[in-house]
Amino acid sequence: MKILANDGVSPEGIERMEAAGFTVVTENVPQDKLIDAINKENYVALLVRSATTARKDLIDACPNLKFIGRGGVGMDNIDVEYAREKGLTVENTPGASSQSVAELTMGTMYSLARSTYDSYKEMPKTGANDFKSLKKKYSKGIELRGKTLLIYGFGRIGQTLASYALGAGMKVIGLSLYDEEVDIPISIEGVGEVIAKVKTTTNVKEALGQADFISMNVPKQDGNKSVIGKAEFALMKDGVRIFNVARGGVINEDDLIEALNSGKVAAAALDVFENEPSPRTDLLNHPGIASTPHIGGQTAEAQARIGTELADKIIATFKK
Repeated sequence: MKILANDGVSPEGIERMEAAGFTVVTENVPQDKLIDAINKENYVALLVRSATTARKDLIDACPNLKFIGRGGVGMDNIDVEYAREKGLTVENTPGASSQSVAELTMGTMYSLARSTYDSYKEMPKTGANDFKSLKKKYSKGIELRGKTLLIYGFGRIGQTLASYALGAGMKVIGLSLYDEEVDIPISIEGVGEVIAKVKTTTNVKEALGQADFISMNVPKQDGNKSVIGKAEFALMKDGVRIFNVARGGVINEDDLIEALNSGKVAAAALDVFENEPSPRTDLLNHPGIASTPHIGGQTAEAQARIGTELADKIIATFKK
């Protein structure tokens, strides 16, 4: 049986699938030629990341396709319910990239607290001549210890981020669908695992008003509706710092720029954008925004986990 990993898959995943008797092809097929390729080569499984889409037309036109796998969490590039109605198995890898996304967020949090994201750009350009002025400009940072982090969406990634933030001495609020107490394991090398408890809340207004830092960890919304816009920014503390490592559009980009320009938001970090792969240049060039090109899950370790998790799910599907 043949599998097309159209957006690639890790060597670890390929090795596991081939050991189970599958043929794995990693050639990238353009979207407009994908249906013909699947039918011609009789692929039974299609593996994608975010670049390739699997919509109704493809599902209807490829009767031999039995499995669609998404390497990562969000499946907005797949017509999931329709595919399942047609009898296909559709899977993602929600736990594989939690660590990498949480680490990127935590690292960016330190960067926004000390404005190093901007300093890294300015020092090579003007540091030799304007060292003292740059030192003055970047000497207004804050510490994370004692600050409050709101994690908006307290799933796997949010809880992994919480373990880092708690280790840094931050207070953590988890915004969730339920009011509950969640055990957060914190691993300490040479010591073992310590369990901290985080109380989640459903009160959005109250949570937004308490936070010094806000991390967005919610899925793409129906109709691409934003979760954070002008009304939500108005509820926040002055000088709040906010991160979006979830999906482009979760934060309204126009309202974010307005909040940055007014000083309501001190700084923001965006790993995702509404118009990927062509984000707005005013966002990329804004001095208050630290931007990365959707690399939250792009570590060697995460890619290995994604590949092996997809392999295990394919094997479980076809080797029943």
